[in-house]
Amino acid sequence: MTNQITKSILKKVYKIRKPRSHKNDFGRLLIIGGSKKYSGSPGLNALAAMSAYKTGADVVEVAAPKRTADIIAKFSPDLITYPLKGNYIENKHLKKLLELSKNKTAFVIGGGMEQNKKTLSVMKAYLKKIKIPGVIDADAIYALDKKINLENFVLTPHAHEFYILTGKKLNANLKSRIKKVKQAAGKLNTTILLKGHVDIISDKKQTVINKTGTPYMTKAGTGDVLAGILGSLLAQKNSLFDSACAAAYINGKAGESTKRKTSLVATDLLNEITKVVDKV
Repeated sequence: MTNQITKSILKKVYKIRKPRSHKNDFGRLLIIGGSKKYSGSPGLNALAAMSAYKTGADVVEVAAPKRTADIIAKFSPDLITYPLKGNYIENKHLKKLLELSKNKTAFVIGGGMEQNKKTLSVMKAYLKKIKIPGVIDADAIYALDKKINLENFVLTPHAHEFYILTGKKLNANLKSRIKKVKQAAGKLNTTILLKGHVDIISDKKQTVINKTGTPYMTKAGTGDVLAGILGSLLAQKNSLFDSACAAAYINGKAGESTKRKTSLVATDLLNEITKVVDKV
């Protein structure tokens, strides 16, 4: 029988802060994402991480094409943005992305980046060189190949992205899905958080399920919120597995906390994140 995540996971990832804690004690997160068309995904990553960092990461910075970075900068004065020239993130930006990563403790990559060849190429190059833990989400999943060591990352696919990643189609049977996620985590030597009606998290050694959430969380952007929460937890130097478990739990509980029965959108989750983590 596969264990289910409970609220006890929150005490594992949110430590009691000492009175003399100061900035940088609880992590610095870099979010890489966006394109001319898509500013929402990295924006939601950042806002979710910011909501989570009320008891989480100390600094959240976004590297994105200029239009996207400028839009995100207007969301909140708490966010730091670095505008990259052009409409897409490309190989010419690799040096700057690696430079921005030097003082960070975790990263999130993929949201809204799109899948053109130049962008996929820079994502591959970044993931081959980066040494800090990170979240590989959305378009970044399409950039993965056998030359990238995934050991220090959490992958967050939905069912179709899991197929892209593994070549394995998932059906509705939970036992079958659990088996395939566990096998994939072992084969790829990584941690996988499969998003779905029931989330499945596996690092091949441990496999658990998460049942928090509502049917109204199918809207675009709720996965971006999840990735932002997860990045915030990784930035605080929690383990990959514990961070994935806690992020899935928090994201689902935030959805439940909205008490929405219709018309739930991703931004509805943001104010609820704090309510969930403040209960620790």
